Amino acid sequence: MRVLIVGGGIAGLAAAIGLARVGAQVTVMEQARQFGEVGAGLSVWPNALRALDELGVAEQVRARARMARRPVIRDVSGRALSTTDLAEMERLFGPLLMIHRAELLDVLVGALPAPVTLRRGVVVKAVQSDGSVAHSAGTTGADLVVGADGINSTVRTGLWRQARRPRYLGYSTYRMLTDPSDIDEEGEMWGRGLRFGWAPLPDGRVYCFAVVNTPAGEGPQALPQVAERFSGWHAPVPQLLRAVPPEAVLHHDLYELPPLSTYVSGRVGLIGDAAHGMAPNLGQGAGQGIEDAVTLAAVLNAAPSIPAALAAYDQQRRSRTQSVARRSRLIGVIAQLQSAPVVAVRDAVMRCTPDRAVFRSLKPVLSWQPPSGTGRWRNGGV
Repeated sequence: MRVLIVGGGIAGLAAAIGLARVGAQVTVMEQARQFGEVGAGLSVWPNALRALDELGVAEQVRARARMARRPVIRDVSGRALSTTDLAEMERLFGPLLMIHRAELLDVLVGALPAPVTLRRGVVVKAVQSDGSVAHSAGTTGADLVVGADGINSTVRTGLWRQARRPRYLGYSTYRMLTDPSDIDEEGEMWGRGLRFGWAPLPDGRVYCFAVVNTPAGEGPQALPQVAERFSGWHAPVPQLLRAVPPEAVLHHDLYELPPLSTYVSGRVGLIGDAAHGMAPNLGQGAGQGIEDAVTLAAVLNAAPSIPAALAAYDQQRRSRTQSVARRSRLIGVIAQLQSAPVVAVRDAVMRCTPDRAVFRSLKPVLSWQPPSGTGRWRNGGV
């Protein structure tokens, strides 16, 4: 079976590994000249780690990641609002890891089986539901096309013509990497329409993110402007902002994809942000894309035909990923509240909420298990 994957990010590379393991002849087309992403950290939650284990790369990821310790959400004065008992979470679901995004991509590229073909610098222009793909180097046919090309997916916009466009969430994010620092615990601070979070990485640098309520395209554009928004906040926020090189800031307005009625069209399937681009508030965007990749390989390994496999993939993934997206959006609404009286109520409720309630709310997300039988994938199975 010839598979063409459009997009060489985390979801696309994970799909390439899984599909090659079940015997497909896989080509990945990526418009960038180099595979990789810079400037951002990534949380690997227990469900994502299980998916990575199915791909045979979980141990390599563990070796390059840092295990989270005891994240605390605080208000701007430093008072604790919520503390996560990660030992209990690990007992219930598994560990939470932090890794640089580029490190995860490097692991995935290194794990690609030899038959996978990577085509860099190729821009996909149009995809047909029969598997025909027009691109900057010509035209290629495939038995299956996988759209893994992000929230502004060319694959999706060409075939899902009735789908609504991504919608702005009402806030922008600033992702940053500090110089090496002595910060050794994760945390977040929630203010009024402002949020700041941080997580140490294995090399001593700290991944930070700032979230600012703002109209699209109107947020602060430079590090000093961002730092001004958070002046007067409790430690370690000022310390972390001082440790950020100005060139190490990535600014993005945040969008989510309205729910699709299906993730498949003919011989084409969507995975990752192309299918369910979501708010980042649960740290599940990449993890859900990896789950997609594992599930797609599993159903293709088991189903009698590509249409049957795609129908099974859509049935298994659409309701789950759209549920995770709704949860992530709701967390963003709560975290970005701006009215002083409402924020006071939010903070009081958070201080009174026990860990067991948090774990109960996370169970549907973190307890995901790979499809039955993926641990026994056979090579040459499709």
